[in-house]
Amino acid sequence: MADSTGTQGAGTYQLGPESGRVLVRTGREGLAARAGHDLTLEITDWLAQVATPGEAGGGVAEATVTADLGLGSLTVREGTGGAKPLTDRDRREIQKQVHKILGDAARAGFTSDQVILSPASSAGSPAAGVIEGTLTMHGVSRGVRLEVTSRGPGRYRGATTIKQTDFGITPYSGFFGALKLRDEVTVEFEVTIEGLQSGGA
Repeated sequence: MADSTGTQGAGTYQLGPESGRVLVRTGREGLAARAGHDLTLEITDWLAQVATPGEAGGGVAEATVTADLGLGSLTVREGTGGAKPLTDRDRREIQKQVHKILGDAARAGFTSDQVILSPASSAGSPAAGVIEGTLTMHGVSRGVRLEVTSRGPGRYRGATTIKQTDFGITPYSGFFGALKLRDEVTVEFEVTIEGLQSGGA
């Protein structure tokens, strides 16, 4: 559940794993791609804050968003495709490689620059918008755009695609380079923020 507190008329919403999920989805390429799996990993150590300039319960148009994510907490949740099903041994080996590449203590941070709400569309369709901001990881900062939708009061889903090499990360490769993790990975989140509405303040 989100923790909402009012400070000098501002609504502040503290989020964590109890409020939703942050997922990382990967793909594969290379001559031996059939031998690998498309992975879904979950970041289980994360904190985020959404602050609105109006009173608590106001809208999101003027909100600021920050997040801190512990990359060492990445946990394999699912593996699809591949010549054989993903085994527990595979999961352990994948997590070992992830921690080796990223580091157990590695963290990523996000700070929003602006929230852009899409014009209202047909009745019954989900509200949508974009959060533009800066992602910092491995000492490198890059601009990112989170595409966000709201399917109900306080319920938000978002996603962005990033390139690992933009942050100085070398994608995993195996079988002498015949099996490679794609440079692009998709980061998704789904959270419930009680009291925060989808419309403007």
